[in-house]
Amino acid sequence: MIQRIQTLYLLLSIGIMTGLIFVFHLWTNSEGQQVYAKDNYLYLGFFVASAVLSLISIFSFKNRKSQFVLGRLSIILNFILLGVFVYQSLNLSGETNVSEKGIGMLLPIFSIVCLVLANKAIKKDEDLVKSVDRLR
Repeated sequence: MIQRIQTLYLLLSIGIMTGLIFVFHLWTNSEGQQVYAKDNYLYLGFFVASAVLSLISIFSFKNRKSQFVLGRLSIILNFILLGVFVYQSLNLSGETNVSEKGIGMLLPIFSIVCLVLANKAIKKDEDLVKSVDRLR
């Protein structure tokens, strides 16, 4: 069952949460330095934890209920990370020194979309197995 579509969605989420955080900056501070997720251990921890939950979810394909729960936990973790980013962006000074928000702040949104699609496919598989079990 590793070749299912939800595995592709989960792999895409892992790629977003681990690979792209080193490519795209989160914001530019008032001194003109770009801030990446690797610069702050809190953000890096959230990104890595979400990727690890998705990786564990890939390899728990035999237990679809736990796979679904792990996907939901990863979605919740991404929403928390998104909330931290929104809070941080509202606290960035925007008066005299202009601070730019980077595309890295949108990475949790892309990951949430992939995780929702994966959970939808997992739910579809679970419903299919339940319908076949009813026929026996």
